[in-house]
Amino acid sequence: MKKLTKLDYFNIIIFSLVGQIAWCMENMFYNLYIVDEFSSNPSSIALMVAASAIVATLSTLFIGALSDKIGKRKIFIVVGYIIWSLVILSFCFVNKHTISNPSLGIGLIIILDCVMTFFGSSANDACYNAYLTDISNDSNRGKIEGINSSMPLIAILIVFGLLSPYAKIQEDGKDTWNIVFIIISAIVLLCGILGIFTIKDVKKEKSNESYFKNIFYGFKLSVIKENKALYIVLLSFMIFGISLQVYMPYYILYLQKSNLEVSFLSGIDGYIVIMAPAIIIASIITIFYGKLIDKFGFIKTLIPSLIVYAIGLILLSFFTNPALMFCGCLFMMSGYLTSTACFNSKIRNLTPPNKEGLFQGLRIFASVLIPMLIGPFIGSAICGGGAMFGVIESEEFVVSKFIFLGGFIISLFVIIPLLFMEKKHAKN
Repeated sequence: MKKLTKLDYFNIIIFSLVGQIAWCMENMFYNLYIVDEFSSNPSSIALMVAASAIVATLSTLFIGALSDKIGKRKIFIVVGYIIWSLVILSFCFVNKHTISNPSLGIGLIIILDCVMTFFGSSANDACYNAYLTDISNDSNRGKIEGINSSMPLIAILIVFGLLSPYAKIQEDGKDTWNIVFIIISAIVLLCGILGIFTIKDVKKEKSNESYFKNIFYGFKLSVIKENKALYIVLLSFMIFGISLQVYMPYYILYLQKSNLEVSFLSGIDGYIVIMAPAIIIASIITIFYGKLIDKFGFIKTLIPSLIVYAIGLILLSFFTNPALMFCGCLFMMSGYLTSTACFNSKIRNLTPPNKEGLFQGLRIFASVLIPMLIGPFIGSAICGGGAMFGVIESEEFVVSKFIFLGGFIISLFVIIPLLFMEKKHAKN
C-alpha cells in the first residue's frame, strides 16, 4: 500500500467535510424545516428519519457492490455529488408558499429527502468510504478515521454558525430557507466538480462474480462465520447507533426550545454559544485521538470514549444550567466522535479484501438503518410522555430532556458483544 500523499489527505478532508455539511442539513435542518413550513410532530420526523435510513442502506448496499464489480469509485463519487447538489436545490420549490396542503408538503419533503439520500449515500456512504479503505491500511486507518469522524461536528459548526440565521421564518415573516438550500447545493456541486481533477481510482481488478449474488454476500451464514469479529463489532456499533438516534433527531430542537441565556454574550442564541465551542474542542480531540487508535488498538481506546460519552448524556439528562449543559455537550460529542472513529477504523481493518464497497452497505445496515428505525421512535415515545418527564414545551410538540437518559441506558449494552469477542480472543 502506497503512502498517503498530500492530495489524498486533501480529498479526505474536503469530501468528508462537504458530505457531512450536506448530511448535517438533512439530519438537523430538515426537521426544523418541516416544523417551520408545515408544522409537524415527532412522528413525522421519526418517519422521515426511518425512510431516509432505508434508502441509505439500500443505495449503499447496491451501489457499493456495483463499485466493487467494476473496480471504480471515482465516477460514482463525482456524479453522485453533482446530482446530490441538484436535489438539495429542489427543496427551494417545496414550501408553504407553493404548497397549501401541509400533509402534501410534508409528504413531498420526505420523498425529496429519500431521493437526496439515494445519491448522497451512493456517493459518500458507499463509494467515498470504500475509497478511504482502498487508499489506507492497518497502520494509518485510525488517523484517517480521526479526521473523517471529526467532520460531522465541524460540519454542524459551519452550518449552524453561518446558516442558522437563515434557517427559519424571520420575525417580519420573510422566508429565508432558500438561502440555505442554495448555499449548500453550491458547495456540494463545487466539491463534485473538484473530484473530477483530484480523485484517482486505486487500480483494482474487475470482479467476475455475479453482481446480484454479491449483493447478499455479507448476509451469508458462511461469511458471518468466517468474519465473526467483524460482525461482533458491527453489532456493538449498531447498539451505539441506536443510543445516538434516540436523542440526535431532536437534539437541536431541544437546545433551541431550552431558551438558554448566556449573560456575558447577549444577542447570541444560547444554544449556539454552548454548541460551538463544544464542537470545536470535540473535533480537535477526535483528530488527535485517531493516532492513539493506531497506537493502542480498538478496545483500549473505545472504552474511555464510551465512558466520556455516557458522562455527557447523564449531564444532559439531569441538568439545565448552561455551564453543565456545555460540559454535557462537550463530553457527549467527544465520546460520540472518538467512539465512531474507533468503530470505523476496526471495521475497515476487518473488511475482507476486494469487498470494500459491498461491506459499506453492511456497515450502513448496522450503524444507520437499524438505529434510525428504532432510536427516533424511542425518542418520540419519550417526548410524548408529557408531564411524566422533564419537558420543554413548544407549540408543535414536547421535547424531553430524558431523551438523553434513554440514549445513556442503551449505551450500557454496547460493550457486551465486545467482551464476548475479547474473551474468545484471549482463549485463542
